[in-house]
Amino acid sequence: MDLYGQQDKSIPQKIIIISLEVVFLFISYWILFQDSSDSLLYKIGIGSTITPIIRRIIIFLFSVVVFFRMTFMMVYFLKRKIPWEESISVPFAFAVYYIGFALLVLKSPEAIGYPDVLGIIVFVAGSFVNTFSELQRHQWKKDPANKGRLYTHGLFRYSMHINYFGDILWVIGYAVVTRNVYAWLIPAGLFLFFVFYNIPKLDQHLSGKYGTAFKQYRDKTKKFIPFIY
Repeated sequence: MDLYGQQDKSIPQKIIIISLEVVFLFISYWILFQDSSDSLLYKIGIGSTITPIIRRIIIFLFSVVVFFRMTFMMVYFLKRKIPWEESISVPFAFAVYYIGFALLVLKSPEAIGYPDVLGIIVFVAGSFVNTFSELQRHQWKKDPANKGRLYTHGLFRYSMHINYFGDILWVIGYAVVTRNVYAWLIPAGLFLFFVFYNIPKLDQHLSGKYGTAFKQYRDKTKKFIPFIY
């Protein structure tokens, strides 16, 4: 199924996605801020009170930012059809961020330091790159004169999929602040997903839709990571 070629508002699917993400966000809050020795997580050896409260707050604020930013982008920018199965798979993918990082940070006793400041900077930079690149493209496509043309301007001059690069950055920011080596499996998995599935699938669609214009763009622009790959 060529998802990128089908236009639809998909309002019911978007409502389901947003509703499920709200549920997962509340679960994240409960995980991060329950600290009773009677809690279920504590009893099964997952819960912990050793993580500084400020670290938990940062992780939760990351999730809140991701939720509002992604909700805004989905409601205002996303024009393609959302299949029903995607209305379930997408929020569960974000549950990996909201719940996964919340669980992984519970065993991190380190005080906030310079690595965490770096993690916050990377998170903010990735959020900006992802959202601003999408905003630039959205504004450009609103002009009737650009209908049917391939967008290659703004931040997309530096990478064909600069928005995905932004995604990788903010997920890395999560992993840094989590201070858990296993947290790095999440951005690593996302990177592999983009490189071996999402980007090839989107490139196939763009090649079929824009032909020579896409080939010229591909030949002179890095695919994913600016100046590198």
